[in-house]
Amino acid sequence: MYVVVAGGGKVGTNSTRTLLEMGHEVTLIEQRPDRFALLEEEFGPVVMRGDATEIYVLERAGIARPPDLLLAVTGDDEDNLVISQIGKESYGVPKAIARVNDPRNQQHFDLLGISLTVSATTSILGLVEHEMPEHGLVRLLRLQREGLDIVDIQIEGHSPAAGTRVGGLSLPAGSRLISVFRHGRTELTEPSTVLRPGDQVLAVVSEDAAPALRKALLGAPKS
Repeated sequence: MYVVVAGGGKVGTNSTRTLLEMGHEVTLIEQRPDRFALLEEEFGPVVMRGDATEIYVLERAGIARPPDLLLAVTGDDEDNLVISQIGKESYGVPKAIARVNDPRNQQHFDLLGISLTVSATTSILGLVEHEMPEHGLVRLLRLQREGLDIVDIQIEGHSPAAGTRVGGLSLPAGSRLISVFRHGRTELTEPSTVLRPGDQVLAVVSEDAAPALRKALLGAPKS
């Protein structure tokens, strides 16, 4: 697999190192001269210096081949958006993964069709929510293209779904229960599966159906 990595910070450096160890062909683009010098010491000719938002720099990196994967992981969201767009729209790169440093910019990536994004802030907040069960429904992963969320729901003793078979639940359209984690083990849900207090339920749900799924499993939120 051929991969172009734009941005030689920690994310880009670690990604490049791992991809090379896996035997893939990689070109890493870094603009800052001081950082480029350090990267060149470690990776040699794999690294090239330049601004990855410039078309001629991307072409020198082999964007026209095109690469199997483009990683836009600079510290600037605007640059990552531009790099991803150039790769996908102008050169037919099949997959572009963009780093979103500020979650408030996620909507811009969504509007421009950059569906594969990674946000450390969003991931950390997801982990925080996971440790705070009073939030009820925690989004673990968003499938942008499909318009679906993978969510985690903690079943409590007072939850209306507690003691109920999955087949007997009135779940909203656009949702499905995938698995139940209990007593250190995970099992796929079946119509005969009975939900019990303490269960962690993994579900897939469309964004607009998430409130209805929460209500079906946990009841109306406390005011």
